[in-house]
Amino acid sequence: MKKKAIFLDRDGVLNEVLSHRVKFVNRPEDLYLLEGAAEAVAELSRAGYEIFVVTNQGGVGLGFLKEKRLQEIHVHMIKMIKEHGGHIKEVAYCPHKPKEGCECRKPNPGMLIDLASRHNLELTGSVMVGDHERDIEAGKKAGCKTVFIGTEETAADKKAPSLQAAVPLILELLE
Repeated sequence: MKKKAIFLDRDGVLNEVLSHRVKFVNRPEDLYLLEGAAEAVAELSRAGYEIFVVTNQGGVGLGFLKEKRLQEIHVHMIKMIKEHGGHIKEVAYCPHKPKEGCECRKPNPGMLIDLASRHNLELTGSVMVGDHERDIEAGKKAGCKTVFIGTEETAADKKAPSLQAAVPLILELLE
């Protein structure tokens, strides 16, 4: 039987970006989790859903970041979340340059479709969470329900100001 899953964008949903502390996350020590994000992942983990991170990382394709360093950043992020009781099953990333035309870069659904195929996931019962319309568009193209993190107008099914505030909405969509 296929499982429902939760797909989370990384920058702006789990960690700070373009903040007073960090402009880009190019080293593990540049990664600062947003307030309540690790606790939110822990709550979603306790609810029994597999959680995946899907993130565009064009800095790799543009030469600002080596893939090995990106993987170190993700290991660090997973460890930080685990310390709060959360579990990330896998981090999928698109390393291609923006406008390269790949199927994996959001708003294309390639990362979600690939994860669904490899992990026996039911996309129509799953939820994509992101802070940009490209995240929402990728989720919708994959057949997922969607939750937008932020205050702007959105085509998402639900909207919340933070991942922590979105937890009840995500769980409601998964019922």
